[in-house]
Amino acid sequence: MIVFYEVVMRPRWGLLESGRAAPIWAAAKPRFLSQVVGPHFERICREFAMLAPSEVFGDLPGDVGGGVVSGGREQIEVDVVVLGPAVQGEPRRVLSLGECTWSEVMGVRHVDRLRRARDLLGGRGYDVRDTALACYSGVGVR
Repeated sequence: MIVFYEVVMRPRWGLLESGRAAPIWAAAKPRFLSQVVGPHFERICREFAMLAPSEVFGDLPGDVGGGVVSGGREQIEVDVVVLGPAVQGEPRRVLSLGECTWSEVMGVRHVDRLRRARDLLGGRGYDVRDTALACYSGVGVR
């Protein structure tokens, strides 16, 4: 509620008092989705990955987070990175790479980005042989 107030209501309080709630919400909704709902959804997806049983990713997660994979001039943001437990003397296994979007239908281009991120990590010495690519969507996957 406080976040909604700070992102949507407070910046437009004068107009809200004049009874123009509908157009104010229409203008603020994309900002609210990207700044509030999107990051919250990403956290929920990371929590799911951390608590997932071993059969979901082929092993229990060692670490779960998000980050940016870079190669040359290319940078790919990955919302959910699931790494296997660290084993001394072996390359770190990437169990899963995932992208989250609350308000967009996901498709092949999202999977292609994840494939590219997986390939870049493989080139850096990570074990990506069994990496699961995951699309987390609030509205669906085609």
